[in-house]
Amino acid sequence: MEDKGWKVAVYPGSFDPVTNGHLDIIRRAAKVFDKLIVAVLNNTSKNPLFTLEERLELLRQATADLPNVEIDGFRDLLISYMKQKNAHLVVRGLRAVSDFEYELQLALNNRHLSEDIETFFMPSTPQYSFLSSSIVKEIARFHGPVSDLVPPEVERALTRKFSGG
Repeated sequence: MEDKGWKVAVYPGSFDPVTNGHLDIIRRAAKVFDKLIVAVLNNTSKNPLFTLEERLELLRQATADLPNVEIDGFRDLLISYMKQKNAHLVVRGLRAVSDFEYELQLALNNRHLSEDIETFFMPSTPQYSFLSSSIVKEIARFHGPVSDLVPPEVERALTRKFSGG
């Protein structure tokens, strides 16, 4: 069988900010694949709370104990980025059935753009099935507790953002 880079997977997302749900998927995927690239999308049409550089740094801190995880950013089509990295597998987390329809559309479009791309769906751990970056930002904006939703470095960064620091 030809080696098409199936041992390298890419987990794309905006990670604004990274949550414990994201980290759950990252840790589990890192056990499955030889190398996992967490690819942070710099979407110019969105107005993220954290800059690309801040999101990359928070992810690096949160995954420092995972030697086979690489943190990187990208700006163009995921397919183009994957070709640059010689990767053929996308990891996507599913929180609920409602996520599946959207994620399936993305997977089919990626496959349409490149037949070499496969998508690996990973269901979230039940305790994180409700969790999203948007929810975390909303709670933090009003100074609610987020310590059980994000890693400590993200909690500190959210406190700084919403206290004007």
